[in-house]
Amino acid sequence: MPRFGVHVGQQACSMQELRGTWRLVEDLGYDWVSVWDHFYVSQIERSHDCFEAIACQAALATTTTRPRVGCLVYSAGYRHPAVFANSAVTIDHLSGGRVELGLGAGWHQEEYSSYGIPFESGAVRLRRLREYAEIVRALLRDESVTFDGEYWQLKDARCDPKALQPGGPRLWIGAHGPRALAQAGQLGDGWNTPFVSSEEFGRRAEIVRANVPGRRAFETGVTLALVHGESDPVPRLQEWFGDAAPQVEPGTLYGSSARIIDAVGRYVDAGADWILIAARAPFDHESLRRFAQEVIPAFAKGS
Repeated sequence: MPRFGVHVGQQACSMQELRGTWRLVEDLGYDWVSVWDHFYVSQIERSHDCFEAIACQAALATTTTRPRVGCLVYSAGYRHPAVFANSAVTIDHLSGGRVELGLGAGWHQEEYSSYGIPFESGAVRLRRLREYAEIVRALLRDESVTFDGEYWQLKDARCDPKALQPGGPRLWIGAHGPRALAQAGQLGDGWNTPFVSSEEFGRRAEIVRANVPGRRAFETGVTLALVHGESDPVPRLQEWFGDAAPQVEPGTLYGSSARIIDAVGRYVDAGADWILIAARAPFDHESLRRFAQEVIPAFAKGS
C-alpha cells in the first residue's frame, strides 16, 4: 500500500499561507509534508520571495503534529555537514521524532554563483555528496566521529543529543543520472525523483534498488504535479513552473479522479512507496482536498 504526502515549495507566498497549507495537509490525513532547499525561487520570476529551508523545516515540525516532516533535498554544497547534522537533530526533537532528511548534490547554479559558493563539476558534487551523507549518518548514530575526507575533516566530533528516532532520521537521496542513481541506492535509506512518467520512474527505481546494499530497508518516492478536474493541465503548470512547465508535464496528474487513480496505480506498479504532490503558490487547496477524499481511499488496504 503506497503512502501519500505533499511537497510544498516555500516560494512566492507568505509564511501565513505556507503554514495554512501545512495545517490543511495534516487535517486532510496526508502522511508527509516537506519543503525544499533553495535561496532563490525556482523556474518562475526571480523577484518573488523564497524562505530558507532549515528554518522552514523547524517551523513545519512545530506547526504539525502527525505527518512525517521532510526536506527534498538539502544541497551538500550549502552547509557544513556537522552543522547540518546538529540542525537535523534539533528539528527531530521539535517534531517529536518525525523528521525525514533529503540530501542531494545540488543543481541551482544561480544560487551558488550569487552567493559565492563554487559550483563544481557533476563528478565532484557527487563525491562531495557521498562524504556528506557518510558524515551526517555517522554523527546521527555514533558517540563521536573522526573523518579524514577529500572535502571535510572531523576530529572526535560529537552531535548531542541524538535524534529521538533510533539511529537517526532516514536519509533520502535525490538523484536522476545513472551514476547518481547508483549512488542513491548505496548511500540512502530512500530515493525520490520528481516529475517523470511512471515508465521513467520504474527505469530509475530499478537502477537505485540494484545498488542498495545487503538487507537495508529502502523506500522510493516520486513527486508529481496535480491539476485535479481539468483536462488541460498546461495553464496551471505554466503558472506554477513557468518555462519549466514542459519538463513537469510528464509527471503531472490531471483530469477526473478515475483518471488520476489509474495514473497513480501505474506509479505504484512501477515500485513507488510514496506519492508526493508538489504544491506551489498559488496553492490549490481544492485539488489537495479532492485527492485526499477521492483518490487516496482507492489505495487503502483491502479496497
